[in-house]
Amino acid sequence: MLKKEVLKEVITLKIIKGGVTTAKGFMAAGIHAGIKKHKKDMALVYTDIPAKGAGVFTNNIVKAAPVHWGMKVTKESKTIQAVVLNSGIANACTGQEGKDNNQAMAEMTANALEILPSEVYTASTGVIGPQLPMEKIKKGIEALKENLSAEKKSGLMAAEAIMTTDTYPKECAVSFMLGQKEVLIGGMSKGSGMINPNMATLLGVITTDISISKELLHEALREDVKQTFNMVSVDGDTSTNDSIFILANGAAANEEIKTKNEDYYRFTKALNIVTTELAKMIARDGEGASKLLEVQVEGASSHEDAVKISKSIVKSSLVKTAIYGEDANWGRILCAMGYSEADFDPDKVSLYIESKFGTLQILEEGVATQYSESQASKILSSKEIKIIVKLNEGQEKAMAWGCDLSYDYVKINADYRS
Repeated sequence: MLKKEVLKEVITLKIIKGGVTTAKGFMAAGIHAGIKKHKKDMALVYTDIPAKGAGVFTNNIVKAAPVHWGMKVTKESKTIQAVVLNSGIANACTGQEGKDNNQAMAEMTANALEILPSEVYTASTGVIGPQLPMEKIKKGIEALKENLSAEKKSGLMAAEAIMTTDTYPKECAVSFMLGQKEVLIGGMSKGSGMINPNMATLLGVITTDISISKELLHEALREDVKQTFNMVSVDGDTSTNDSIFILANGAAANEEIKTKNEDYYRFTKALNIVTTELAKMIARDGEGASKLLEVQVEGASSHEDAVKISKSIVKSSLVKTAIYGEDANWGRILCAMGYSEADFDPDKVSLYIESKFGTLQILEEGVATQYSESQASKILSSKEIKIIVKLNEGQEKAMAWGCDLSYDYVKINADYRS
């Protein structure tokens, strides 16, 4: 949690247009290397100033080759300068050859940029099983090097290159002040399916020019993920490739953050803005989704219980299908709460649904209200819907994001490999 005294401050923070090239000293590129038939399929993010790096990775026991590499680099490397990513092939369940190919991908990138392989994060997303086409990867890295740029459009092209079933690129950036120094944070992510609230998202890269210790950078990312990417569910599946990276190159020239002082909490607040926006974009772009679902739980006796309940509701297939059908079937919500393993009294629960079309209470102290079904359907016809759960047992709260579950989800995933 963030320090209350810092949260109460008026912090000059602006959401600005941009992505991974927003922060000073960062460049990016996105190209078509031929892994996919037509669309961009390789991306590179690079800082010419050695950066502190941190990563958070999938909880899945089955981990892709780049995940193993990323975990090793995070633990052992003092600085990071590049993240190279491909889409179309996940390089998961590919044995020793897959690990060798991943290392070669890092080495090719390092050679092109004249840095060490241990300063390169790798990431892959796509179909599980096939080996990476290394000749295409090699030529792709050469093209990425030639196309590196600090322009905003280059960051956007990188965001486009990591998409799989995503319908649009996802990026966000913020600007804030530490004393007289402007600090910038930018990020990109991909993800619309195989997403469950266990770790982060399929792939994400966050760049910042703040000066901060590696230890605090890692802690900031790890704690933030619990509140943001961890709270997203599209379909209940956890990928083999989930990885999110953050690089901090110190180009803002602020006094290095070495303790959890006010500057640290200003940074974590700004980081949370970026990751929350990216998390919501992922939920909104869920495979086949037509609605963004936000679940807000209030009045829990513990934060853990609030998290359990919000996650359980947002990943319930029956809740998702009810939202798709614009049906205020509150019994499904209460049922999902009941199997969440959270401790609460059903007789104290109140439920509300909310959208741009209004707010409606549908349950009061465990009993249905005399609400209008037509009004409920109107509220649920919006593209963005909020379910508000009031437990009336304490002060803790949590929020999770998801989407509805439509016919198109089955179509997309039935045809994924073809």
